[in-house]
Amino acid sequence: FAAQRHVLTYMEDAVSQLLENREDISQYGIARFFTEYFNSVRQGTHILFREFSFVQATPHNRASFLRTFWRCFRTVGKNGGKYCSMCYLLTAQEYHCLLQLLCPDFPMELTQKAARIVLMDDAMDCLMSFSDFLFAFQIQFYYSEFLESVAAIYQDLLAGKNPNTVIVPTSSSGQHRQRQLPNDCSPLDGVEASLFYQCLESLCDRSKYSCPPSALVKEMLSSAQRLTFYGFLVALAKDQGINRALGALPDKGDLFLDPAMDQELEKLVAQVSGLSISGPSGSGGDAAHLPVRNSPRINSPWKPLHHRRKMDAESEGSNEETDSSEN
Repeated sequence: FAAQRHVLTYMEDAVSQLLENREDISQYGIARFFTEYFNSVRQGTHILFREFSFVQATPHNRASFLRTFWRCFRTVGKNGGKYCSMCYLLTAQEYHCLLQLLCPDFPMELTQKAARIVLMDDAMDCLMSFSDFLFAFQIQFYYSEFLESVAAIYQDLLAGKNPNTVIVPTSSSGQHRQRQLPNDCSPLDGVEASLFYQCLESLCDRSKYSCPPSALVKEMLSSAQRLTFYGFLVALAKDQGINRALGALPDKGDLFLDPAMDQELEKLVAQVSGLSISGPSGSGGDAAHLPVRNSPRINSPWKPLHHRRKMDAESEGSNEETDSSEN
């Protein structure tokens, strides 16, 4: 259980934060620090403003980052209504800037790979809707190691090889290798879907990385005779069964409709900006609507002090943008 839930990863991080902030933490005690740390892990707020190596360290961290990105920036696609043509469209570079507001060293390469699922290589400078980018980014970010292995399997199948061993990704170039096809193969032909699935099933059974449920992948590919790697990526991004199994995002139809989340976001913004939710009168009636438990806090006491100062100005700037977008 400890290995499955990556308990050691969080214990090591908690101890590291404790040692880096021991003077600050000594004011309120170690027990309270560990309580708040693991509460933040449970709530998914522990990844805010953390380094990319920590954000991608566990499946729970990745799902928490996806959920936080959606919560903070879903208003980008909400302007004008659910499916309105006036919704904001952004480039890959602009979405990357949003990602860096939550994780300053988030790599551009992952953003570009997600954009390729939406736009293909020959249209990387085009605009994307928030929903299209978000679901493509979810697949590319959460299943990044799996997709690198699948890209190598696909390349082997195109070359007529038998990829009957697990391909362990050793670099981030797997996605690009699959586009360098042999001279006698056309990317439009693709590979036989049933053979492709057999290789994926074997990979999912033996891989130590996160993989989509093989039963859902089989169902997704059941109606296809041949497919390309790009078509496989698009199908993964659009499959709502896989989205539900991952559990980080709502269905596409509910992406911008959640009044309870709007209320939580307003409370979070108000807390960070120092505003009073109940108003200057501080009446008991308003206070009665506030939750008894503490809301998730961005300025966590276990964040390294030097990192907290560094991010102060950035977090204040992002809060002002979020305030304006909510208004």
